[in-house]
Amino acid sequence: MSMMLAYSLFNIIADATYGALAAVALWGLYCIVVIWNRVKQKRFRNEAQQDAFMEDVEQMLNAGDFDGVTEYCEGDTRALPQMIDMAVSNRQRGLQQARKFMMDRFQRDVMSDLDYRLSWVGTVIKSAPMIGLFGTVFGMMGAFESLSDPSQDVDPAKLAGDIRVALVTTASGLAIAIPLMIMVANINIKIAKMEDLIGSGLGRFIDAFKAGLAKTGGR
Repeated sequence: MSMMLAYSLFNIIADATYGALAAVALWGLYCIVVIWNRVKQKRFRNEAQQDAFMEDVEQMLNAGDFDGVTEYCEGDTRALPQMIDMAVSNRQRGLQQARKFMMDRFQRDVMSDLDYRLSWVGTVIKSAPMIGLFGTVFGMMGAFESLSDPSQDVDPAKLAGDIRVALVTTASGLAIAIPLMIMVANINIKIAKMEDLIGSGLGRFIDAFKAGLAKTGGR
């Protein structure tokens, strides 16, 4: 009776381990997709597209047309237009304050969300092998439990099933963590490129913004 109870408990924990591995895999993949789309939404497709946008902004700033810049950036969900809109809307506070508002918005609306999602992916990468290791340990415990009872014949099928759980859970944990690590490395490269592209655009904007403020007195 105790052996049957132990075997039932083993099956329950084995199923729970598989369920936990599936759950963390889906959550990690979901976070990756969210980050991928977020980066895609917040950056220009390429440098040429951003240069064309910045040329229009620079022309309006050089003419002192701050309202035109606001209208041009309005409704654009990409990071650089949003930051420019924030700076122009707060131009009465001066260049330094406008720049601060602009950078705070970028950090709050873009980078904080990406860091939050990446931290979850990092947690999945660390936890998936640990969950797999738990399944391995428990599977080997089940195998040794089968071998430890001298009063009963060892069922080869049950013993093989215990060892199979031990091996499959470990492999599953690694199969989850390794691809996610590669995806995170790729996403970090995309984020770095996004920051470089936005940084180059901000440099051009600050110079033109400063000139526009000097002409209009911040009006």
